[in-house]
Amino acid sequence: MKKIKENLNGLGILKILVYVFFLLFLVIPLLSIFLVSFTDEPINIFGSLISLETLQTTINQFQNATLDNFTAIFQNSTYFASLKNSLYLAITVSLIVMIICIPIAYGIARTKMPFKKTISALCTIPLVIPTFISGYSFIIMFGRSGWATQIYQYFGGEGFFIDPYSMTGIAIVQIFFFFPYALWPMVAAFKVSDISLEEASRNMGAKSWLTFSTVTMPLVIPGMLSTALVIFAVSFSDFGTPIILAPTDLNLIVVEAYREISGFFNWGGAAILTVVMIAIAGLAYWLQNYFTKNMNYGSVSGKPKQIKLNDNKMLTIPLFVFSSLIIIVPLLSLLTVLLQSIATTWGRGLLPNGYTLEHYQTIFTSSLGNIQNSIVLALGALVISVVVSAAVAYFVVRHRSTALDFVTTVPLIVPGIAVGIALIQTFNTAPLQLTGTAFILIVAYAMRRLPYMVRSTMSTMKSIKADIEEAAINLGASTFTALLTVVGPLMLPGIAAGAILVFVTVIKETSISILMAPASWAPMSLAIFQNVMRAEYYSAAAMSIVLVVIVIVFQLIAEKLTNRSEKKMK
Repeated sequence: MKKIKENLNGLGILKILVYVFFLLFLVIPLLSIFLVSFTDEPINIFGSLISLETLQTTINQFQNATLDNFTAIFQNSTYFASLKNSLYLAITVSLIVMIICIPIAYGIARTKMPFKKTISALCTIPLVIPTFISGYSFIIMFGRSGWATQIYQYFGGEGFFIDPYSMTGIAIVQIFFFFPYALWPMVAAFKVSDISLEEASRNMGAKSWLTFSTVTMPLVIPGMLSTALVIFAVSFSDFGTPIILAPTDLNLIVVEAYREISGFFNWGGAAILTVVMIAIAGLAYWLQNYFTKNMNYGSVSGKPKQIKLNDNKMLTIPLFVFSSLIIIVPLLSLLTVLLQSIATTWGRGLLPNGYTLEHYQTIFTSSLGNIQNSIVLALGALVISVVVSAAVAYFVVRHRSTALDFVTTVPLIVPGIAVGIALIQTFNTAPLQLTGTAFILIVAYAMRRLPYMVRSTMSTMKSIKADIEEAAINLGASTFTALLTVVGPLMLPGIAAGAILVFVTVIKETSISILMAPASWAPMSLAIFQNVMRAEYYSAAAMSIVLVVIVIVFQLIAEKLTNRSEKKMK
């Protein structure tokens, strides 16, 4: 009893509240969706705790539990096709991304490729464009009246050059907009690999191509395998691209799960598809960690040598041409959306028939509420993220709380559509009937982006020496007071950088917005999606550009704050 009283101080209460937060909005929803996959109908876990009648209903549901939904994955042709197609898409995208990233990464890291800095900067463009906007841009480019289709038909082609409404179209969008996730880790791998081994190979008479294939490539294999699994997980759980481009006869697991819950209210079907998504994404991340930890191709060579960049024009010019061809696709996609946003009309012509700013005037009048909703919701998610992540970082670093460290990595594994379905099912009935409210939408945003915030604050927390906090305690301050007045201000650089990252990613969040946002709180991402579905393409394009500009501005602010915090630490 005495020990309990000692722990019930400000710091102890804060730790309890953090655990309660994760229990309510992560652990129980995931457990709930797993149980629904057996019962085939919603389970009111919270209601069972306060009502005997509800508890009896829950017991009856478990008595009728079945494995039918699990067998349906293989027996239901739609479910099995959606799983097979999603796995095929993710594997294809990850393999092709690896192939196209090898020459670009090598060119950036190891050569004097022309315009290398420009290429590097342009390779960040896909990261700031939400996936559903990239899918929408491919409709403008490669659709029936798209300018790329017209050029293709002008030179004698028939039909589509690339059919955007197909598996191929979805794969191409993901390849050109997901490749930066693999590119930068591969650049880092090429930079840190030991060049003395390559020099030894050349000194022994090996040709450049043989040295590259037998020495250079094996040194970066761990990084390649790790990034391939990241691309696999990102492609497999991507919702924005398929929801825009997938035709009704193409079954993908994320789209199928969305249709089951939003169109048919099939709780059991949505639950089992959610469980499968989580399991496969979790397996991908487990494999990534396994290969990262157990495949170490490092070498002990003393002081690292300065990398001598290859300036052979027979190599650097082809690398530049190849890199330019890859980066020009997302660049043209963004420019195409920009042209659509200022076009009076754009039909069968390479360029719009005229130009106007009326579409921007329209969205800043009739759709201003969507912009305001996005900002308010992002700020709400930001507040939760800052408070929770700062507390988690403190407890993990100072108190070695491995449980909290683990639970904050779980949202990395769970796809956004799975988070949304789990929260909708859990909070759809009394006593915590939060589905359809702005609060649960904000919580969903915060939960999805917490890992980024936690990692940012944790790195800053590790740089704060414990003796500063101990000095405050020795002067009479409680541990909680020292946390608020001493540690908190010192964590501000990491909090600021992580906060803007959270804000930016929440602003362009797609899956949770489309699935969970009520009409009165519709953010920009949902409004753009609805405009595309209603064929209001010009308004959708204008709002897309506004969204991208907001993302770019805050991305630049985040980079500046990160650079400043790194300089202060040094």
